[in-house]
Amino acid sequence: MLKSNERKKTFLEFYDPVHEKFERFCKARVYGEMDYKDLMHDSIIIAFQKFQPNVESKSFLSFLFSIAIRVLANNNRRQKKNIAHQNFLMSSENNDNDEIQKEEIEHLYTALNLLPDIQKETIILFEIVGYSLKEIAELHHTNENNVKQRLHRGRIQLKKILNTDFKPLKTIEI
Repeated sequence: MLKSNERKKTFLEFYDPVHEKFERFCKARVYGEMDYKDLMHDSIIIAFQKFQPNVESKSFLSFLFSIAIRVLANNNRRQKKNIAHQNFLMSSENNDNDEIQKEEIEHLYTALNLLPDIQKETIILFEIVGYSLKEIAELHHTNENNVKQRLHRGRIQLKKILNTDFKPLKTIEI
């Protein structure tokens, strides 16, 4: 068993290289559901408590993602009412172009939330976080063809949702 300081040091050696990727994932994944910093904080605390230094460092990011997904799911269960992205809209400026873009982003994330979780996760990891098909396959413990199929099906569903329920979506840079 490692001493407390050694355990912290080892944990940080695992965490530091993946911090930016984990932060991007949390920002993209929590849109409007909770503050991404809270998700990161809660996930890191749980990860530290469950941390086993004998695991491979390349599986550590997947470990963090799975914890974050569970933390978010637990948070959503506790919230009976979904406050659809109020914090995002309240913090926005009143510029017309910004308002249009923010409205389109809100519609996109609302539509993403209607997808099955695995498709939503795959689209976020690929399109927003920028992971490759191979990286997503490793994180989800599957093969690249399954990831491609999830992306394809998710995009089709997303297109149907956006075309029927929302205004047409312009290209958005996030």
